[in-house]
Amino acid sequence: MLSLHALFDVLIACHIISGAPGLLAFWGPIATKKGGPRHRFLGRWFAGAMIATGVFAAAMGVMTIAAPMATHPHLASHADFSDPTLVRGIFGWMMLYLAILTINLAWYAWLCSKNKLMHEKNRGWRNMGLQALLFAAACACVFEGVRIGQPMMIGISTIGFATVGTNLFFLLKTRPAPADWLLEHIKAGVGAGISVYTAFFAFGAVRMMPELALAPVLWAAPLTIGLSLILYHQYQVRRRFNRPRTPQAAPAE
Repeated sequence: MLSLHALFDVLIACHIISGAPGLLAFWGPIATKKGGPRHRFLGRWFAGAMIATGVFAAAMGVMTIAAPMATHPHLASHADFSDPTLVRGIFGWMMLYLAILTINLAWYAWLCSKNKLMHEKNRGWRNMGLQALLFAAACACVFEGVRIGQPMMIGISTIGFATVGTNLFFLLKTRPAPADWLLEHIKAGVGAGISVYTAFFAFGAVRMMPELALAPVLWAAPLTIGLSLILYHQYQVRRRFNRPRTPQAAPAE
């Protein structure tokens, strides 16, 4: 029977195996022709990889909450992370929150693309349940951040609240505009990339250099790049949908 630490290492391996292809696949839908076969194939691959990665990360977060030092024994001798309360907060509650955020965004992006103008299908119980779950995870991240005095946990939780708010704003619309599903697809797809790259840089750093885990640049860089991509591609979509159509010439009699 596997020990707790050995099981945690298995989850790390599965997390890396599913996450590494997803990190690469993220750039495929951005670089390929939108709506084309390559874009759709790479987008499905990315969404699937992100959901699997998020599930493994959520399991790691739950295990860390239950046994912070047993799952992270290498931090016991580190000056900044020898406190189990801090390990539980940063690598437990915040990882669980980011995992749920990634799953939420990947699923939402895929669903918006799948359903397109069939808007009522977006309000299935899984999608609506993920909004409630993410809201609860963001609240827990804020609570733990306040309790252990980690402003970064409070700040990062605002992304979750914004995600739930904007998702529900779209989901509860009775008559969304023709371009709305595509704008949401872009927001959520790139947002999932922001989430997983943030976790990759921040939590991956702790394996080699724990002191970098809370470095602001590791958290700010994916967010800055991701938001720029969202704004650019949403601008292109709005310009395309708002472009006046050239009237066709009347057929000659």
